[in-house]
Amino acid sequence: MNEIPVDIDHAEHSVGGSGGHWFRRFTHVSMCVIPFAYHLWGDTIAGTLSMTPREFVIAVGVFFVVLEAIRLKFGIIIVGQREYEAKQISALAWGAIAVCLTLILAPQEGDGLDAGMYTIPIICGLTFVDPIMGEVKRAKFGMRGAVIVGLAVSFTIWMASAALFSTPFIAALLLAPLTVAGEVPRVHWIDDNATMILFPLIALLLLHPFF
Repeated sequence: MNEIPVDIDHAEHSVGGSGGHWFRRFTHVSMCVIPFAYHLWGDTIAGTLSMTPREFVIAVGVFFVVLEAIRLKFGIIIVGQREYEAKQISALAWGAIAVCLTLILAPQEGDGLDAGMYTIPIICGLTFVDPIMGEVKRAKFGMRGAVIVGLAVSFTIWMASAALFSTPFIAALLLAPLTVAGEVPRVHWIDDNATMILFPLIALLLLHPFF
């Protein structure tokens, strides 16, 4: 098995070099529109296929699983992906599946964007905190600097959600650090695109009755 680079945030590890790196970052950040589109237009989008929004998200999740299985079988990597992803589940697939799980499992109360009181900060936490922490590490400020900046960004997202979308303040206070915690572990079998969502999502499911 090929050894995964110790610092996988460097642009030289992305297919396409610096351009591929910034394409990867752009794709990451652009995923922030997903929860907004889901809560504002989910019924319309899913309705075109005679599905409920939840059924549509499940179908998208299954599609990504099948697509990733095909990609792995043939060892395909695209611009922005890292070379080692030819032989293991890609960050994109982990992120897409984790986002789908959030939209399926996270409690959704109220109408419109208020229903995204949890899905919006969890998903936006991934889309903004991960690339920002990566760039801090690329700038040679180390993991400690990345964690400090990541916490500042994550708390900003969660507190903004508390102000705009009725997210319980206590939920924002407790769950914001878990987004950053999901970036810290370096293991080969799961990508931080998943853990940065799964850590706060699992905690939310366990603690939601108390919020």
